[in-house]
Amino acid sequence: MNDRLDLASRCAQALYDRDAASQGLGMRLLASGPGSATVGMSVRADMLQGHNTCHGGFLFALADSAFAFACNSHNDATVAQGCSIDYVAPAFAGDTLTARCNELSRGKRTGVYDVRIENQHGQLIALFRGKSYQIRGSVLAEETLK
Repeated sequence: MNDRLDLASRCAQALYDRDAASQGLGMRLLASGPGSATVGMSVRADMLQGHNTCHGGFLFALADSAFAFACNSHNDATVAQGCSIDYVAPAFAGDTLTARCNELSRGKRTGVYDVRIENQHGQLIALFRGKSYQIRGSVLAEETLK
């Protein structure tokens, strides 16, 4: 297996395993690679707002989780510096959403990532842009890299 792909996969899985929020919302880590991640989530009845569509906060959380797994895929501890989201279409109870994040740029300390959320029919639900900032530390402990 490609070393970079293996590292990205191990970083994403380690973060996911420690991420009680994503797990509590029923998110599933579907795929990961260097600078990328795909996360799935089913819209539950308790995620609906007053218009009977998925609350935007849950859509944001889904995109933010995919962003986190992607920007930490190089084993450099990285946090969000800023994020924005555009809601394009509603999601409904029972929908299966997929958030795909891709790295657009990555410098010494900062990066830019785009996330596209689609439903099970491939319909665009939301677009998210995240800006990352690398902090001290790594995702995986040094001894696990051997």
